[in-house]
Amino acid sequence: MRFRRSRQEEAQVNLTPLIDVVFLLLIFFMVSTTFTRETQLQIDLPESSSDAVLGDERPIEIQVDAQGQYAVNNTPLLRSDTESLKKALAEMAGTSRDTTVIITGDAQAPHQAMVFVLDAVGQMGFYRVSYATQVPENP
Repeated sequence: MRFRRSRQEEAQVNLTPLIDVVFLLLIFFMVSTTFTRETQLQIDLPESSSDAVLGDERPIEIQVDAQGQYAVNNTPLLRSDTESLKKALAEMAGTSRDTTVIITGDAQAPHQAMVFVLDAVGQMGFYRVSYATQVPENP
């Protein structure tokens, strides 16, 4: 009788079938995938106009140009900061905070300038605020 232990073969991992499966999947995705080239996305941007605001009193209009300069009711401000804007709003509205404020910004206006306008309007307590992206043409 032979009671010797037989020599066991070392376990081996054969990667050839795995490589074949990956290669077949790669060929499948290459054949079944179609690529298209899009030059640009067509996005319809919202438009608004300042003539849509209804009311009996004349609204306060704040314009922000491309350089970040402010104008209140077509009167340019000397300084472009929150304090001068709040001062001009206080002169226009007096004690009434029920007046409608229309904010019109240029497409190239700096974002920080618009933030200053919103900050000033909020600190003054106006609650009727409208935004316009187009100024109506006067005939």
